[in-house]
This record gives sequence, C-alpha cells and structure tokens, in this order.
Amino acid sequence: MAAYPAWDEDGARLIVASLSHLEGATLPILHALQDEFGYVDPQAVPLIAETLNLSLADVHGTISFYHDFRTTPPPPRLVKLCRAEACQAVGCETLVEELAREHGIVVDGPGSEGRGAVESVYCLGNCALGPSALVEGELLGRVDADRIAALCGEPR
Repeated sequence: MAAYPAWDEDGARLIVASLSHLEGATLPILHALQDEFGYVDPQAVPLIAETLNLSLADVHGTISFYHDFRTTPPPPRLVKLCRAEACQAVGCETLVEELAREHGIVVDGPGSEGRGAVESVYCLGNCALGPSALVEGELLGRVDADRIAALCGEPR
C-alpha cells in the first residue's frame, strides 16, 4: 500500500477548492481527499460543508453511506476478502474462522499495530478460483488462512 502524507488541512483546502466547481462535487472531493491522504479526516467534514453550502449531516451521511470511504488512516496493507456466495461455497467462512483462531486476525476488525487488516467484500468476480482476495490491486485465487496472514505481515 502506498505511503500517504499526514493529514494537512491546508492541502485539504486546496483539494476542496479545486473541485468545488463541479456539479455534485461531494463525491469527487471525498475521493480526492482519500486518494491524497488514504482516508477522509473528520476535520474535512465542516470544510466541505462550508465550501459546498451543505449541512454537516449531508457530508457525514455521504461518507458513512459509501463503505469505501475511511475516516481513519489505513493499515499498512488491506486485504479484501470475498465473502459472496460462490466463495462461501468453497470455504471462505471457514477461512474467516481460521484467521481468528490460528492467527488472531479478525475480519472487519482493526489491524494490529504495524500489520495489515482484512476487510469483507462481496464478489471480486473470481468465482471459479475462490476463496478470492484483492491486495493492492492484485486479484488472488484459492487463498487460505496462512496466505492471508502472511499478506497481513504476520510475524513468523
């Protein structure tokens, strides 16, 4: 995962200002902030609301509605694990249990300090090779708990 700069309010203001002219600017602004900093800091909410003449609730509601927006810095590595029906049929739920039991990794829980985190997604389009995962844009098939733990940087 790319290293992101620390949250910077002045940098955020520049991003918001540069995109505020767009129709429906909220989503492009949120995406740009997350692309720049790795997450949308809660300090951005009043900045966006004021610039776009929206309520705080409107901006917060948009962030919380879309599951891909983060409001905290991302872990060093994020593993997206498919938990859709086809991957369930080939054992992804058993894999989730093994991750917790054997590796102490809770899917959809916080990553440990310096380690990656595993997040549920529903269909990566790799159904024939499930269970599937997506790591830094690379689609992986037939993953198991040991491989996921290694991808998270589990100490050996």
